[in-house]
Amino acid sequence: MILVDTSILIDYFRGVENKAIKSFNTILDKNLPFGINRLIYLEVLQGSRTEKDYKTLKRYLDTQVFFDLKNGRESYTEAAQMYLKLRKKGVTVSTIDCLIARVALENDLFLLHNDKDFTRISSHFSLKIWEI
Repeated sequence: MILVDTSILIDYFRGVENKAIKSFNTILDKNLPFGINRLIYLEVLQGSRTEKDYKTLKRYLDTQVFFDLKNGRESYTEAAQMYLKLRKKGVTVSTIDCLIARVALENDLFLLHNDKDFTRISSHFSLKIWEI
């Protein structure tokens, strides 16, 4: 299973063409199982430029498989630990990306992204990246 990050969905909906989008198109063409999480849902909807875009995106996203954090409060503790360990190594990433990475780790998912934060995280943690 594949967790598709906000960075992919935004580019996809905007019609951007790059390696990551080609990989996403392959996932769609081959009907490979993928999903999102609540944070990705939030970020994509926040990127809407118009009310019409918002409604279209919401209709599409509401049909997707959603993956959640599995360990309640402990999942947030682990995401905070991830952030702190990276910061001690001089690596700065976003809090939301740490939570998205935790969802992928806890659900044993590959992550398809186009975001340098996840590349940084995967250099220090066992985050599985879907190869583009």
